[in-house]
Amino acid sequence: MRKQQIIPVTAVTTVALLSLAACGTESGSGSGSGASASKQGKGSGSVRTDLPLTGVRWSVDSVTVDGEKAVPPADASVEIDDRGRASARTGCNSIGAKVTVDGDTVTVGDKRTTEIGCEKELQDFEKALNGAFSGKLTAKVQGEAKDRRLTLTTSDGAATIALSSQPDSSLIGTKWSVSALTDGDVAASLPRGTDGKAYFTFSEQAGKEAGKEAGKEAGGGTDKAEGAKGETEGAKDKTEGTLKGNLGCNRFSAPATVSGPTISVGRIVSTRMSCAEPEMKLEQQVRKVLEGQITYELRHRSLTLETEGGQGLDAVAASQEPSGRAAPPRA
Repeated sequence: MRKQQIIPVTAVTTVALLSLAACGTESGSGSGSGASASKQGKGSGSVRTDLPLTGVRWSVDSVTVDGEKAVPPADASVEIDDRGRASARTGCNSIGAKVTVDGDTVTVGDKRTTEIGCEKELQDFEKALNGAFSGKLTAKVQGEAKDRRLTLTTSDGAATIALSSQPDSSLIGTKWSVSALTDGDVAASLPRGTDGKAYFTFSEQAGKEAGKEAGKEAGGGTDKAEGAKGETEGAKDKTEGTLKGNLGCNRFSAPATVSGPTISVGRIVSTRMSCAEPEMKLEQQVRKVLEGQITYELRHRSLTLETEGGQGLDAVAASQEPSGRAAPPRA
């Protein structure tokens, strides 16, 4: 594992996609209808197309080069803004590039990337994506609204990138699968053989009661109308519920409260099974992160948790379960 570094990349190095400056805590603000006029910014490419390419967080489904298909990690994604800047998350490194979109032709320009040591499978995927996403590509979009599929094909037809649009995940009701452990700017892969072992879900079991109590404080409890208004405001600011899942070996449950950008986790109760060393090592690290007060950052279908001491974890949405409402937004 290494500290992340931003380094310039030529067309024959790592992956090829997209400006880190465009990658924020929300998907693009565009409606997904594309841009009909060319817009340019310093250090950016340009967009002139009627295809709905911009303002969409595209999940990478597969990369095929010379008939060989590379399967991406769950959180691999691509986003292009209407100023010709693009950003990509590959499951290990983040990549930025200038792109020019003219009609159905996407041309990849200068690139930059973080540099993190990855496991061989991720390295193979990044290498495949790099080979496929370079030079001039032909774009084809199928489907409508949130169910769109994008295909990017090289000029010689030897490589194809398949992508699909997916809705943003909610903090509440989503099963989050731990994908990496972090310590400040350093990210580390999970212990070998433990992928998918650690996961958790925040359930809003006591959310309504929490809203009522917060509403009494906000509304004073002296007037029904004011009290109802206070309940609504209180429910938006604070969500109480239960955090439960698996730490890597043992199942666990703990009371938790979401307020603004923080999650306060109470006492963790878990089973007491004994597992192999990799699972127990993962469990110890995940438990340290989930205890006490942690901050969270939600980006599309990726979640980052971090303690006050800088230890943290990355997680990806493993499944989407219905929830009463979206999680309180990050401040």
